[in-house]
Amino acid sequence: MRPENLFPLFRTVTSLKGVGARTADLIEKVAGPHIIDLLWHLPSGIIDRRYTPKVKDAIPDSIATITLRITKHYPPHNPRQPYKIVGMDDTGAMSLVFFRARSDYLNKMLPEGEVRVVSGKIEKFGDGIQMTHPDHIVREDEVESFNKVEPVYPLTAGLSLKVMGKAMTAALEIPTELPEWLDGPLVAREKWTTWLTAVQAIHAPESENDLSPQTPNRRRLAYDELLANQLALALVRAHMKRTKGLALKGDGSLREKVRAALPFKLTNSQIFTLGEIDADLAADHRMLRLLQGDVGSGKTVVALMAMLSAVEAGGQAVMMAPTEILARQHLASISQMTESADLQPLLLTGRERGKKREEILDKLKSGAARLVIGTHALFTDDVEYKDLRVTVIDEQHRFGVHQRLTLAAKGRAVDVLVMTATPIPRTLMLTAYGDMDVSRLTEKPAGRKPVQTVLISQERLDEVVGAVKRAVSSGARVYWVCPLIEEQETSDMAAAEARYDHLRSIFGERTGLVHGRLKGADKDAVMMAFKDGNIDVLVATTVIEVGVDVPEASVMVIEHAERFGLAQLHQLRGRIGRGAEKSTCLLVHAGHIGETAKARLTTMRETDDGFIIAERDLQLRGAGELLGTRQSGLPEFRLADIAEHAELLQIARDDAEMILLNDPDLQKDRGQALRHLLYLFERDSAIRYLRSG
Repeated sequence: MRPENLFPLFRTVTSLKGVGARTADLIEKVAGPHIIDLLWHLPSGIIDRRYTPKVKDAIPDSIATITLRITKHYPPHNPRQPYKIVGMDDTGAMSLVFFRARSDYLNKMLPEGEVRVVSGKIEKFGDGIQMTHPDHIVREDEVESFNKVEPVYPLTAGLSLKVMGKAMTAALEIPTELPEWLDGPLVAREKWTTWLTAVQAIHAPESENDLSPQTPNRRRLAYDELLANQLALALVRAHMKRTKGLALKGDGSLREKVRAALPFKLTNSQIFTLGEIDADLAADHRMLRLLQGDVGSGKTVVALMAMLSAVEAGGQAVMMAPTEILARQHLASISQMTESADLQPLLLTGRERGKKREEILDKLKSGAARLVIGTHALFTDDVEYKDLRVTVIDEQHRFGVHQRLTLAAKGRAVDVLVMTATPIPRTLMLTAYGDMDVSRLTEKPAGRKPVQTVLISQERLDEVVGAVKRAVSSGARVYWVCPLIEEQETSDMAAAEARYDHLRSIFGERTGLVHGRLKGADKDAVMMAFKDGNIDVLVATTVIEVGVDVPEASVMVIEHAERFGLAQLHQLRGRIGRGAEKSTCLLVHAGHIGETAKARLTTMRETDDGFIIAERDLQLRGAGELLGTRQSGLPEFRLADIAEHAELLQIARDDAEMILLNDPDLQKDRGQALRHLLYLFERDSAIRYLRSG
């Protein structure tokens, strides 16, 4: 149960004074539904109202707070004209201008003959100055009622800064001091205040410097969030390690047959990684390991060897891919490898229905099917396995921690190996995969040729088409990647459909088109036509990022390359350079691009090392955009910035390990306080993994 002293923070924002249903909807859109979400919504700027000049000295375009005696109202004769009010001090006069304002309201707020303090933007008008719709109008004795320095928050259409500010002020009155969950020496070393003081301080910045992620208050709250993340992952990890596994050791017979029939030798990197996996399988706790390797580094072979151990030990093994086309590709390559061991893998996707599906389910339940490849269909409720020992998940970044746990629940103490071709920087590894052990394949298979990468301006597109023509006439197959599906009037992006029409007029019937809105079967048909050589030029959106293996494809054109992230460009480029031919990737960019985009494209030209590229991408873009976080299974941080707070993440990682070593059930004083922290950052699910909770 959530501790009672946190209840007020998890009330909805409608419980705040002055926040109705409509305002609450807008606040929820930009921050979230609860009061705590408002507190995590950080200021992005400030409005400084400390400038208090006389009328004569007021500088146009500045924000000023001025004391005036109201001398005269000038209501408009025509409702379309503004209502003007003149005010004076001992140096001169200025106008206050209002559009569509009610005269009774203005007479009450700014009565003639009385003194008022107004604050807003100074505008030059003719020879004088004016202020249109002042942000604040108060009596002299009420000047303290508005902040001289106001925080500016990210907003959404229909939500004004004034309304947001009032809601935030009300929200800041709610929190009470919570028990300190941080380590005393760390707090002292970093000169951090309490949680409550830090929250109040970040919403009361005095200068632009106070908005920096490196201020002590911002660092304190970032550390709280990172510690909640690391502690939650450590609890999941401890739970997995405690869950008894079945020690699994094959006799090596199937592996030996498969290895002997391979047309290549395993790399040292593959052999080392297999050793790590074998040690996990042989241990009496469950394996939960992430296998990272660039496109073409040989992850599938390593995964197959792990699956064969399960089969040798009399169990079953499955491999799950994110798409049907990828599942069929794995089936084709694995069937080829297991032929020598007289082992035929089975396929189960959403396409298998009726009698055929029944037959497959019977084989899984009886244990007749020992090696299975498929999509999410492998884990629907009606699928039962006789003795599932090893699960391999391909393209892990599409699955979060919770999916990993549900997948492992299909068998008794199933060992889980997850693979990704998306290089993930070390700092992100800790936040997203802290519950897993990690192996990296760092070598490319022998004979793999590097891809030549060329940057070329959009103005030279005719030359690009000419180069593609020459490549096709000499037997090459070409990917042509566009960032959008259809033309938008507001967008100058090359649209896949328009580009397809253009290229079809040049290359005729041997041009294909795939994008995300095509039905799965139609998409597969086009991809297979490309693979089989019936299509020479495949125009595509990024759906091919994780796609079919076509060794004959040796040219890739990426239009508007400056609009892609580095990791994505790297993934796309990895689709070529898989065959014997020399491969070329043409990054077509707009004539004028910003410094960050230029740095990204230059990095692509200089290196093909996925891990260097991933670290560079993190520096250039920050974690939020890196893998398209929303569907990536990566946590979204509100207070921490992975690029800015990387060293705090490492401290949090070590801290979490130490905490669980000394107090695995979070029962001691600090442990009880840390339970508050987990609930505060909505890591409630992790608390389920406490033995006593």
